Amino acid sequence: MGMHELLQQDPEIWDLFCRKEEYQPSLRDRYNRFPYYASTCRTVFVPRASEYLIDNGYPVHYPDGKPFAVCLTHDIDRVYASTMDKSVERLKQVIHGRFRESVSSIREDFSKKHPFTNFSDIMDLEERYDARSSFFFLALDPGDQDFEYPVEDLEQEIGSIQDRGFEVGLHGGHQGYRDLIKLKREKRKLEKITNRPVTGCRNHYLNFLVPDTWEVMKDAGFTYDCSLGYADCAGFRNGMCHPFRPYNLHTGRSIDIIEIPQIIMDDSLSDLYMRLDVSTAWDITRRLIDTVAGCHGVITLLWHNTNLFGEQRTFYEKILKYCAGKQAWMTSGEEIAAWWKLHAGD
Repeated sequence: MGMHELLQQDPEIWDLFCRKEEYQPSLRDRYNRFPYYASTCRTVFVPRASEYLIDNGYPVHYPDGKPFAVCLTHDIDRVYASTMDKSVERLKQVIHGRFRESVSSIREDFSKKHPFTNFSDIMDLEERYDARSSFFFLALDPGDQDFEYPVEDLEQEIGSIQDRGFEVGLHGGHQGYRDLIKLKREKRKLEKITNRPVTGCRNHYLNFLVPDTWEVMKDAGFTYDCSLGYADCAGFRNGMCHPFRPYNLHTGRSIDIIEIPQIIMDDSLSDLYMRLDVSTAWDITRRLIDTVAGCHGVITLLWHNTNLFGEQRTFYEKILKYCAGKQAWMTSGEEIAAWWKLHAGD
């Protein structure tokens, strides 16, 4: 029996899986997102739909007999330090008498160095744990909302990511989640640099409209998406910790795209949303990893390149080490989607 057929046997689980409450939401946040605080489902740390599948014999397996999978992803929102970042750093340098460093930082501005192109360091770290990841790049035009960098500036870095066997995907712009023409244009722009099809996407700010965004992404030619998660809380937005084909309640049909649900984002744990200290953030992260492992599921992590320094980098490595110790398959969204497409049902 397929995934959809199993889930339809329990109407409550089916409504959760399909995100029925989001078809006519009464509240959205300032980014037009459906937030966790507006949901009637308060069991966000429990993957109820996935647990139901496993309890009813839904078959799941991964390469080399791995017990569960970790989908490692990085959204590349910024590659240049902002004017504020630079001003604060220069002020610190002057206050502490480091005038030479201040002059050096000004020279870096003119040489167009990329302070946050730490992609090689991220890949080095992940390779130490036999892991691969996905890097999602914005492909916006100057004047577009949230334009931060010309993706053409990163052609060399993107080539290096691909040469090392990591994935380059699209970080859909502020309107792409509901605008097919814009999303197609961004996809083509990135593919001119990758010289190969871009199969995966995640929307900027985790923007998402159920079920419209899945239809837009399918029509744009993506194989998979990994945007379905809450920004304001870690956990399981539709009760799933397995990849799945979405179902459109309007049409009564499944949508031909694979969703790898987003479960933990660095910013969700931070002062931006949940406001957790490091110890509590780790307790919740470990609990979610153990829960997904118990369901033989996939836990998707989103760590921005700008957050892979200092304490945040140490925290991320702690996750890699913990998952490696549990024998997880840690890889990119592209690899997981390809595996799921071949080895799973609807």
